[in-house]
Amino acid sequence: MQLLGIHHVAIICSNYSRSKHFYSEILKLTIINEHYRAQRQSYKLDLALPDGSQLELFSFNDAPSRPSYPEAQGLRHLAFKVKSVENSKTYLESHGIDVEEIRIDEITGKKFTFFADPDDLPLELYAL
Repeated sequence: MQLLGIHHVAIICSNYSRSKHFYSEILKLTIINEHYRAQRQSYKLDLALPDGSQLELFSFNDAPSRPSYPEAQGLRHLAFKVKSVENSKTYLESHGIDVEEIRIDEITGKKFTFFADPDDLPLELYAL
């Protein structure tokens, strides 16, 4: 067996319309499909990144909140590759999103920073 890459990452949100706006309008991910699953009273939104990987955005009634930030077991954060961490930070801040100060990865020497989605899921910008 050989893993070839990440196909998708699934995220459960607390407010579907707010998260849909964040990921499609602010982060500018392309909407592939959007389905309302009546039997689950749940939306599923498939979003594409330029490299072909995808995010799946789900809404579920009464989904529990993330237990702690950011050191809970499970997914720690989701990192996005960007050409310019500085330009991306400025763009997000212009949309009212708090972004941490830019840091340098002590192992790779690359720039990175963190911000959060509407449900406080930690997201990272990492320089190519």
